[in-house]
Amino acid sequence: MSSFVVSPDARAHPHGWIDLSVRVITDDQGVVSGLHQTWRMDPFYSLVVLKSCNRWKTPVWRRAWISLAEIRDNLAAQHYLTEVKINGERQALGEVSEYTAMERDGRLIFMFILPLETPQPLTDALLSYQVFDPTYYIEVVHEEEDGQPQDDALILHGDPACELSILPADPDPDMVMQAALLDKDESGEPGLGRYFAETGQVDCR
Repeated sequence: MSSFVVSPDARAHPHGWIDLSVRVITDDQGVVSGLHQTWRMDPFYSLVVLKSCNRWKTPVWRRAWISLAEIRDNLAAQHYLTEVKINGERQALGEVSEYTAMERDGRLIFMFILPLETPQPLTDALLSYQVFDPTYYIEVVHEEEDGQPQDDALILHGDPACELSILPADPDPDMVMQAALLDKDESGEPGLGRYFAETGQVDCR
């Protein structure tokens, strides 16, 4: 079962996905305070929510907002599927308080700011993050075009001297096999999704 709060119809979908873009938020002194994330939900999940809107005559923006609130509450204990490290040290994350939702071209879009519990300087530092469903029921990939991450899939609000990159996943063949053996209504063991996660990096060293 997915980590998300979804309808029974959506849970029958083998593996959904999220198209991700991230803006790293820093102040004028280069102190990072959080990640502004945009999740563009896959067409199937979006359709389920939109059909629910039509069934209950609920405005799309309101149903999408309610759906995001459900996801937010359900994923709070999992840090919104996000791990952030600075110089290899995992950072504690705060609570999401700013979020919104919309529909565009038949896809639901969720946007939220995930703060660091304690803002950290990026001077001479390497920030890295991964966003993944531990069970790999939902795949998370950065927005891409022609097989490559888009330029705006990872942006930095702050020092332009930092180098930005998105590293592709490089799973062990055993993990690939484990994922391939999952039935259409199965999810993997907790932790499987990590091996298929892309890594965003902001290198200010």
